[in-house]
Amino acid sequence: MKNTILYTICLISIVFWSSCRKDFDTAPSTGNLHFSKDTVYLDTIFSNIGSSTYNLKVYNRSNEDINIPSIKLGKGQQSNYRLNVDGIAGKEFTNVELLAKDSLYIFIETTVDIKAETQQNNFLYTDHIAFDQGALEQKVSLVTLVKDAVFLYPEKDENGTKEQLQFGTDEEGNPIYQEGFFLDDTELHFTNQKPYVIYGYAAVPPGKTLQLDAGVRVHFHNQSGLIVSNTASLHVNGMPSQDQKLLENEVIFESDRLEPDFSELSGQWETIWLSQGSTNNKINYATIKNATVGILVDATDGSNNPTLEINNTQIYNSSSIGLWAKNSHITSNNLVIGNSGQISLNLSFGGNYTFNNATITNYASNRPSSSYALAIQNILETPDIIYQAPLTQAIFNNCIIYGNKNYEFILNQTDETDFNFQFNNCLLRFNDYRNLYTNKALYNFEDETFYNTILRNDDPLFIAPQENNYNIPHESPANGFANPTSATPTDATGKPRSNQPDAGAYESTNLPEEE
Repeated sequence: MKNTILYTICLISIVFWSSCRKDFDTAPSTGNLHFSKDTVYLDTIFSNIGSSTYNLKVYNRSNEDINIPSIKLGKGQQSNYRLNVDGIAGKEFTNVELLAKDSLYIFIETTVDIKAETQQNNFLYTDHIAFDQGALEQKVSLVTLVKDAVFLYPEKDENGTKEQLQFGTDEEGNPIYQEGFFLDDTELHFTNQKPYVIYGYAAVPPGKTLQLDAGVRVHFHNQSGLIVSNTASLHVNGMPSQDQKLLENEVIFESDRLEPDFSELSGQWETIWLSQGSTNNKINYATIKNATVGILVDATDGSNNPTLEINNTQIYNSSSIGLWAKNSHITSNNLVIGNSGQISLNLSFGGNYTFNNATITNYASNRPSSSYALAIQNILETPDIIYQAPLTQAIFNNCIIYGNKNYEFILNQTDETDFNFQFNNCLLRFNDYRNLYTNKALYNFEDETFYNTILRNDDPLFIAPQENNYNIPHESPANGFANPTSATPTDATGKPRSNQPDAGAYESTNLPEEE
């Protein structure tokens, strides 16, 4: 009983004491707020596409609980920015309390219709957040670069169902569909006037050719890609660039997320699929980044001509495979593939391949043990059956095959069909530290049937491989290691090769000076 009485008395005292406290009362803001940044840059967005959410932190570093009379956007309700203050969405807020030595988050988003704002193809949209007003007003600027774009997407029918493309059949013979559409004749020439944003799969119709001019930018939404149909062609007509950071003349394929946090994130879109029967595909001076599979080349067109000629092109940050060729015919000069979740270059199920001065690497973090820079196979394994097709040839001249694992290429063959490959003047990483391949003839690096003038396990000294910079310094062992007869006349940037050319896609350069 005594305990109950004491508990009641204590509870009444606490309630009484709390009701008499004055330090929960707030004082007016004195215009002395502090902010995590004085300008919030919402990076780049496309017209009518919402931005990511950005945040601003507001600090009360005084010893008093304060009341901010107003927090509002400078353009008020007409602003294209949206705010969320302490969990409440809006554009204007009043009497916002902020305790002493405390802070609050303001979350910021925007969507801008560029045509409603300007006739330009890109412009800076700005506003500010005003805290209080009059002499006590403080401001934080908001800045967004808005780009106009050509949007390509599946149309909806009268029932609201989006266009679909058939992607083969399942195990029971039922058709597999994916949101997608065929490009019409007016959409088969991409110019560099505006970027292109693709939703779903855009398909080049049979018998047609998609032309992309130098400097074109193609952005894919999540789960989107490009398909080149049977008898159709893809011509990517990039040119050498003066600025190797801007790549102003290259054709760039990437996702539609332009924020810095997404610039090197793999798996944001699906693939460029050169389907079976596509023909005369040419890719020159392109960058293909952050896909699931950078390029999928699915068999040949049935002729003796290459299905794909790919030159001076870089493919990186693929979540699965950089370039996946299945029983295909490819020729390539100065190809760069790096940082893939599984295999950077996968030549599966036979085919006919020639790679001159390629740099094929894998430095991706958290790679599984079964990942490689290069895989060469003449079989295709499924859960039910193993298919085989002849590997007519896989020739690598003056190439670098390297990465951060001891075994950076794998050979998988069946003796029942051809398996012809050869490395000439190549730098390879294959460190058989466990002697797993000592007695396997395909890995006999003294056998000139397969290996001629090889450097093995010599670090090429890439300048920044984790950042997909595969340039080499003059000190690299690949410097001067190429065969002048088979070396490409220029490197991947268009720079002329020397009389003693280097292995890999790039001629050696001076190391950047440390700041």
